[in-house]
Amino acid sequence: MTRQHIRFGCEADTLVGTLDLPDGEAASQQGLLIVSGGNEIRSGAFAGQSALAQQIAEAGHPVFRYDRRGIGDSTGDNRGFRGSEADIAAAIAAFMVECPDMQRITAFGNCDAASALMLAGGEGLHGLVLSNPWTFEDEAADAMPSEAIRARYAEKLKNPRELLRLLSGKVSFAKLFKGLLGALSPAPAPSSLAENMRSGLARFDGDVRFLVAERDRTGLAFLSSWDARDARIRKCTGATHAYVEPEALEWLLAQLLSALSDE
Repeated sequence: MTRQHIRFGCEADTLVGTLDLPDGEAASQQGLLIVSGGNEIRSGAFAGQSALAQQIAEAGHPVFRYDRRGIGDSTGDNRGFRGSEADIAAAIAAFMVECPDMQRITAFGNCDAASALMLAGGEGLHGLVLSNPWTFEDEAADAMPSEAIRARYAEKLKNPRELLRLLSGKVSFAKLFKGLLGALSPAPAPSSLAENMRSGLARFDGDVRFLVAERDRTGLAFLSSWDARDARIRKCTGATHAYVEPEALEWLLAQLLSALSDE
């Protein structure tokens, strides 16, 4: 595997990306574009995206990741995920220039990076891997969906120590009752952001898979605003938001390689 850093234009600004290429004839014609979530630089938290890109490249697929405008090494103003459609388009174009034999590009985004890809309608891409899409409006970001509350209490009830605390009176029944009421409350109406994401994705006719970490509030909130019967949803038991658990990381890698192998 070889790694190189690339500068490319986005409107009046200059973005910086990193391209990981497989060695020799092992290179596949299907590449992966990694879109960073939040205000995260292209290497990811604790270089997690960098390590993931290396693994994908070693498996034979070219991988490109980049800093959007105003983040990391890239110039310009940070416009947030809602204003990143031009950045995504510029990254796709740069990826294709660097890998002219590539026939398909699948994009992977976690959290609001997944939301950005949906809002952009997957333009210029052949596949989307959308992980824990962010559906909160700004004022609702601190709310915990009933799905997350139920998952939290289900996890506690499986823990013998938590049951012992309950039986020994160390748990506040008032708080427990309040939590159970929250778990039983109906799901809120989908946010306008969620509806815009749904409309954007409706324009995309390529392959889509949703990944949800079952211990992640953001992922569970997405499920509450989406059709739970959607066959494209895949859940990772025991995983938190960034799939930092060893089993979760293996699961994420397997999902990405599977998406890249789909014709």
